[in-house]
Amino acid sequence: MSLVKANTYQDASGGSNAVFSGVASPPSSMGFRNRIINGNMVIDQRNAGASVSISNGTTTYLTDRWQVFENGSMAFSGQQVSTAPAGFNRSLLITTTTAAAAGSADRCALTQIIEGFNIADFGWGAAGASAITLSFWVRSSLTGQFGGALQNSAQDYSYPFSFTISAANTFEFKTVTIAGPTTGTWSTDNTGGVRVSFDLGMGSTLLGTAGAWAAADYRGATGDVKLSGTNGATFYITGVQLEAGTNASAFEQIDYGRELILCQRYYYKIGPGITNSMLGVGWNASTTQSVALTTFPVTMRAAPSALEQTGTAGDYSIFSGGGSGTACSSVPSFGIANTTNARTLLTVASGLTANGGSMARAETTNGYFAWSAEL
Repeated sequence: MSLVKANTYQDASGGSNAVFSGVASPPSSMGFRNRIINGNMVIDQRNAGASVSISNGTTTYLTDRWQVFENGSMAFSGQQVSTAPAGFNRSLLITTTTAAAAGSADRCALTQIIEGFNIADFGWGAAGASAITLSFWVRSSLTGQFGGALQNSAQDYSYPFSFTISAANTFEFKTVTIAGPTTGTWSTDNTGGVRVSFDLGMGSTLLGTAGAWAAADYRGATGDVKLSGTNGATFYITGVQLEAGTNASAFEQIDYGRELILCQRYYYKIGPGITNSMLGVGWNASTTQSVALTTFPVTMRAAPSALEQTGTAGDYSIFSGGGSGTACSSVPSFGIANTTNARTLLTVASGLTANGGSMARAETTNGYFAWSAEL
């Protein structure tokens, strides 16, 4: 039996992994190739597949980690859908609901901000910065040159890129290889490291020449097709991957549970759609107020500063002994939070036992608690 030793096996076709007897060799950074989280759009904690409106002056979160900020006269809807290319079962659909030409300073892009810790090994901003490859599946009712950009968190150093959609209403695979920037300031902590954006309706002052780094705020490429300009126009995207190197490897599929955990570092939602869901346990601070403690399933990126909830007071109750709960007299409110847990304040008209134990519960499918540590 012979022993073969080698430092590297190169795929002769130019790919990132050699193939032995039909099986690809593992990548050098197995389990951390893709720096995009939820690139296959399978996690949707906020909206559970429902369509949401994207309108002027707001940041709207769609599938987990993906956001759209829009200002201008145009409007859109966003939704997780099951339309997807082979090998995927979900994509994110953006639809223009009010068409308008983008003003020179208008902004609208689909964006994911990658945490600095997750791109620290790229060594950006210094000699030897790693090249990266961005790859994705895209489909649109429009054809032509589309674009986007990579930016640092300060948005003063940018790389506009472009890609061409050749056939309408057909998924196409795209790759963009980008040389690592040797200048610019790039965070390597728990703040924003890299912004990855796809242009939906950027104004002319925010567009630059594709294919080069620039010390400027560019969020798309000159000549991009604007989804915002055509009413009813559609844009589907999935399989988004950003990895070190100059070749696009196969999309890094991980199990649903681990993908959810990665998303919960930035947003955690408990109780939606489940009647009688327990939201937290705690104690009664008085005869009218209870404090509920909720432990996050993973350490969040930063301490949340607000509670997200919905519905009315009647969607929440406090259980403090006995067989029935006491209905809240107002909707729950934020108490305090750190990166591992949060306290929520719940108020009733009367009847609690001060210093007694209690449980916060959603009485209807409308009730939930959620916390954000998004970038």
